[in-house]
Amino acid sequence: MNPNSLQTSIVYLKGVGPNRADTLKTELGIHTYQDFINLFPNRYIDKTKYYKINELQRNSSDVQIIGKIIHLKSVAQKKGSRLVATFTDGTAQMELVWFRGQKWIRENVKINTPYVIFGKTNFYSGTFSMPHPEMELVTEHEKGVQIAMQPVYPSTEKLSNKGITNRVINKLMQQLFIETKGHFKETLSTSLLSELNLVSKSVAMFNIHFPKNQELLAKSQFRLKFEELFYIQLQLISKNILRKQKIKGFLFDKVGIIFNEFYNNNLPFELTNAQKRVLKEIRADLGSNAQMNRLLQGDVGSGKTIVALMTMLLAIDNGYQACLMAPTEILANQHFSGVKELLGNLDINVAILTGSKKKSKRKIIHEQLESGELHILIGTHALLEDKVQYKNLGLAIVDEQHRFGVAQRSKLWHKNEKPPHILVMTATPIPRTLAMSLYGDLDISVIDELPPGRKAIKTVHRYDSNRLKVFQFIRDEIKKGRQIYIVYPLIQESEALDYKDLMDGYESIARDFPQPEYQISIVHGQMKPVDKDYEMERFVKGETNIMVATTVIEVGVNVPNASVMIIESAERFGLSQLHQLRGRVGRGADQSFCILMTGFKLSAEAKTRLETMVKTNDGFEISEVDLKLRGPGDMMGTQQSGMLNLKIADIIKDNDILKTARYYALKVLKDDPLLQKQENSIINFTFAQLVKYKNIWKYIS
Repeated sequence: MNPNSLQTSIVYLKGVGPNRADTLKTELGIHTYQDFINLFPNRYIDKTKYYKINELQRNSSDVQIIGKIIHLKSVAQKKGSRLVATFTDGTAQMELVWFRGQKWIRENVKINTPYVIFGKTNFYSGTFSMPHPEMELVTEHEKGVQIAMQPVYPSTEKLSNKGITNRVINKLMQQLFIETKGHFKETLSTSLLSELNLVSKSVAMFNIHFPKNQELLAKSQFRLKFEELFYIQLQLISKNILRKQKIKGFLFDKVGIIFNEFYNNNLPFELTNAQKRVLKEIRADLGSNAQMNRLLQGDVGSGKTIVALMTMLLAIDNGYQACLMAPTEILANQHFSGVKELLGNLDINVAILTGSKKKSKRKIIHEQLESGELHILIGTHALLEDKVQYKNLGLAIVDEQHRFGVAQRSKLWHKNEKPPHILVMTATPIPRTLAMSLYGDLDISVIDELPPGRKAIKTVHRYDSNRLKVFQFIRDEIKKGRQIYIVYPLIQESEALDYKDLMDGYESIARDFPQPEYQISIVHGQMKPVDKDYEMERFVKGETNIMVATTVIEVGVNVPNASVMIIESAERFGLSQLHQLRGRVGRGADQSFCILMTGFKLSAEAKTRLETMVKTNDGFEISEVDLKLRGPGDMMGTQQSGMLNLKIADIIKDNDILKTARYYALKVLKDDPLLQKQENSIINFTFAQLVKYKNIWKYIS
């Protein structure tokens, strides 16, 4: 087969033409034969089995039944009528229903004649029914070519309206296989094919579209999923290896006086084993001559800041400066005060730079930074300004990195001729499956245990009818000297409605917790930043007992005395948001509580989210459930999910295949980093095409 034939425009495929080609382009992004051949079915209908009516289950799956219509009648309804047929197969009766095309059915359907019917069943008032069934006379059915597994392709409303039905796509796919003779270039090495017992590319492509049987379909799916994930992993891992070879980092080869003094005299508590392990991994990077590029994952309150500070001290001991960039002023200020407190009397010059910093103070910071007097600079994206120049930046730490764009981050890397070591921190636990795909080019460290003395937060779900008991619990906690958060949801589409919900809630709380006995702070998105900071400050200082807020407090407020988090309309929050909000309490030594308030009407998904929160405090477990509920694209935000536009693999369901693909990608690259060996020539060629097209399915065929 001419390899260029797959690059032929889809307009030339027999049966397509200009109009259909335009619809396929706009609706499914199909421009060429190549794109069309890689439009994979998203499910299959098994037409090998014929069901009996008395065997039917209430699961609304597609079924095929042989029987006869014994009666046909028209039934009046509010608008127009429906045509109802009584259908029997000897074991029981069911109804066939038509809302459209009734005249044609009435004139053409044969009573008491054997038919094969096919469709989805509904169950209502003790009877099964099938709306708009596919029907074929048994005599015709027996003559036709039987495709056992019928593929169902992705579709859109516009495709259906333009007459490009599943049957049409199936016919066009058959035509494409006729024109290309069904031969496809192999894309995996002989050793991978034999070691994993994979079917060939041509067999896989044929059986993914026209499966001969269940077994061949399963083998073809495995082969194509493995291939997609293998090349993505190959790209991520080789990128990491290449960077380590190419980009030389600053060598931090000594653990000096400052680090040791801090470790021996300033640590507020002994490091957990997880913190020690992560520090070891970081030190190995910093002493290796390669540039560190590490992602540090740690749940809320797991002690990432101490690890970040100790890494900065290693930089200072080796004669370099360090910076820490946070997404918000609140978070930057929190890091600054936390670092200052931890350093105590150590002779380290630390400054903070945010958008609200006065010009005169900025000037001093700029000068001290360039002279090398300033050791650590903490701040927001103000750190990226051109005026901010370092004498010798050796380490850049980015907190909650998914809130910064790629262009912003790369600005930080280019503050030196030689890029600094990079440590990226996140308190949003990323499931291991997703981390492997999104951050496969970063080395990953995880802090997976809480510091000693921290008690697990007790989480409960309460309905609105329990509100009086919840208010009594709040009073009891305030009597003990504790503080309370009450958080209301935020739906961007309706700021006015959110504001009303919040103010209604605030008024009812103010009635139940009257002044002067109780003091209440309120914080929401429509307030001026200065007013917001003032209210936050009052709560931090303990001048108010209750903080009523929208989700603006989700990241970065640290009040060890706050022991209760009440989340109103908890069903309206996503899992990761609920987990982040819960992390605002439990920061002191006292037992903390999180109360999820909802009405009685809850969707199945909302129930799963609430049950998960009550059951576990483990951010990673929560993120796995979140991934299953929301899918990878939603979880990471669309800007992160570009490479997760997978054609056939599913990183949740195909977790095991992903691990296998990563294992073999590592194995191949360990043995042959540049893919120069003869046995890897196919992989090398395919990989080169991948890099060129930046889309695996643009060339794999």
